[in-house]
Amino acid sequence: MPGLNLSPSSICVVEHHTPESFLSVAYPTLRHHERSSNIILAHALKKVSAEAALTGCQFVTQPEVSLDLPSCDSPNESLWLTLWSTSSRGTSDLEMVLACHRAGQYDLPVFLWSPQSRSLISPQWLIPRITTLADRLMSCIPPTRVFSVFGATHLVKAFSIYWTNLTGFQTEPTPFYSAYFTYCTKETFVDSPDALPVGHCTRRALSSDIEGIARLCKEFADDSIYFPLSIEHARAEGNELISKGQIWLYEVSGAVAAICAVTRTSLNVSAITKVYTSPDWRRRGFAEHLVRCVTRKLFDCGKESVVLYVGHENSARRVYHRVGFAGLFDQEKPEGVEDALELGFVGTNRGHW
Repeated sequence: MPGLNLSPSSICVVEHHTPESFLSVAYPTLRHHERSSNIILAHALKKVSAEAALTGCQFVTQPEVSLDLPSCDSPNESLWLTLWSTSSRGTSDLEMVLACHRAGQYDLPVFLWSPQSRSLISPQWLIPRITTLADRLMSCIPPTRVFSVFGATHLVKAFSIYWTNLTGFQTEPTPFYSAYFTYCTKETFVDSPDALPVGHCTRRALSSDIEGIARLCKEFADDSIYFPLSIEHARAEGNELISKGQIWLYEVSGAVAAICAVTRTSLNVSAITKVYTSPDWRRRGFAEHLVRCVTRKLFDCGKESVVLYVGHENSARRVYHRVGFAGLFDQEKPEGVEDALELGFVGTNRGHW
């Protein structure tokens, strides 16, 4: 199948400083690729009101998209760059998104996403688009803000090479994260008839669980090496997850043995974003029971897909595989399962996620 080879003269970049501005043009494409765009779409939806999410952007269709945005979209702490190809007929297609914003008190990585299939992307198509996005980003924010970039591996590698040449900031010698992006659907989901032992249960976390939740949130962050948390920040994170009903636990005789958080959600897709078992309780199948329970609940609530990232060398791959997450042990990855990469930059202002 031929690659995409549109010329650089047919592309343009639009800046968006509010989620409403971004979703007013990007939502039709993000909705069409709701699974792969989760990390972009869900973060944007968090920043708009429920009414706006349910009425404003969900009723936008592709023919209604206009790149003539109101001038009131002035700079603030959030930035989305959308890259478009334009045809001689005047139509515009969204080809790439760069997101740079905050979550609470923390700066997040720069996120990159494209709706284009990896098999169709050629260097001749990719490089002009990545360089155009990076040049625009350089004009919008100080380069020290870009402490890392995360997305599909081919996008991240191309961006980091050009960004280093552009800014002089070298990539960290070791990737922050090298992972598979995978999904589970009702068709791939593998249920289990096994009952939990007496004294064990899975449930949504309550405010009374905060100390156990905070301890495991801290241990989870400390495991990443690059984004550790103090116990105070872990407690704040745990309180937020509990208050929003976004974290479940596996309990053994009153002790919090494992946690599972779901923090990125759109209409049909939810992402499991944190799974961690206390070292004292590992290799007993608790994480598998918990992930299966949470995934089942999400399907029962109407979600069509559950997505997650898992490190290439993470033994949790087998857990997710047994629950029904696709492509983790296949020689040929199914469509929708792809490699993801986070590369950090030396000498920048480290955020957290």
